[in-house]
Amino acid sequence: MSQLNFGAIWQLWWLCPLMLSMLAVYLSIWVIIPAPTFSLLPFGVCAPELSPWLVVINAISLVLAIVAPKSWWSNLIVVSSLLSLILSSLPLLQLPATNHKFATEIETVLGTDYLNNIPPTLLAQMRPQPLAIADVFRGIPNPEVRIKRGIIFASPDGVDLQLNLYRPLPSGKYPTVVIIYGGAWRAGNPSDYEQFSIYLAAQGYTAIAIDYRHAPQYQFPKQLEDVATALQYIQVHADDLEVDLDRMAIMGRSAGGHLATLAAYQQNAFPFRAVVSYYGPVDLTEGYYNPPVPNPIDTKTVLENFLGGTPQELPELYQQASPINYIRPNLPPSLLVYAGRDHLVQANFGRELYNKLKVTNNRVALLEIPWAEHAFDAVFFGISNQLALYYTERFLAGTLKSSVSLLPTTND
Repeated sequence: MSQLNFGAIWQLWWLCPLMLSMLAVYLSIWVIIPAPTFSLLPFGVCAPELSPWLVVINAISLVLAIVAPKSWWSNLIVVSSLLSLILSSLPLLQLPATNHKFATEIETVLGTDYLNNIPPTLLAQMRPQPLAIADVFRGIPNPEVRIKRGIIFASPDGVDLQLNLYRPLPSGKYPTVVIIYGGAWRAGNPSDYEQFSIYLAAQGYTAIAIDYRHAPQYQFPKQLEDVATALQYIQVHADDLEVDLDRMAIMGRSAGGHLATLAAYQQNAFPFRAVVSYYGPVDLTEGYYNPPVPNPIDTKTVLENFLGGTPQELPELYQQASPINYIRPNLPPSLLVYAGRDHLVQANFGRELYNKLKVTNNRVALLEIPWAEHAFDAVFFGISNQLALYYTERFLAGTLKSSVSLLPTTND
């Protein structure tokens, strides 16, 4: 009886590390394999961001297999754990070179001595390094700030459009970042990615996350009109909102990045001091005819919902809705953040926008994260967002709080 129990326990003991190893393999393969469907996209997004977790799990599994008596079970675990360990290590192995490139990009916009022009108190609040491995495990805490949600700024067609307001604890007038959420122009709300807005407010900014009407019920240019309405509201109520109108930036993610760049690059646009786009669509015609492979969000349907038809049916509207067509000299400094493995908005569009901005002598930095997937910053403590956050906060400080103005002049 004791021998039978010991055999059963031995079998169960091996089952645990084997299951752990198989789970780690499944999760680790998403570091290199793109999600074929929208339902699987979270695996493609999260696996690279949580790669330090996967490294630890794979290392534990490998050690258990090595110290155990040799058998086909242990050999299988060794092989699978080694494979998973290699895959899960890829983002971390690419990080040093990527970070060096990003540092150079930021310096091309802000100058090599830009840190000397940022208030020391603000520098002390910033992240001290591009990646803190400990934060991947413990998270990045939410600091205490003032939050006011659900402020209605307009009601076009009976649709209440709201904004969320995030401010530092002391009252005052602060440099301001207007934030536009993504969601394929079809979904989302100002509370999306709220931890980022809170983070900015704690650093001495007023962060205003704004709303817009959604496709397919409301099609372009309704969304851009709503952004313009929000900006008008902010200007009229600047004192109540604690907004410094002379130091404003606009940023957005995905569809929000598209609207942010479109709003900032228009003729007669509000004179923003900076523009930040996280993986925003750039050329909608090209995006329609050259969708990503795989295409988990069905890009063509998204664009048809947004614009009301195909580029063949509505060529002028597609041109009108593409930020790439508004590039001209003397635009505000731009920060473009793209994911190298993005299968919703491909990184080559970010490079296209970057090159056109450079050719027209605009200040622009491109941060392309080679291992990341679309919406990587949804994992706020993940390795990609830590890297993007490190440089985004410096870009905003350098453009909104620096003692040196980077506003374009006619001599640029």
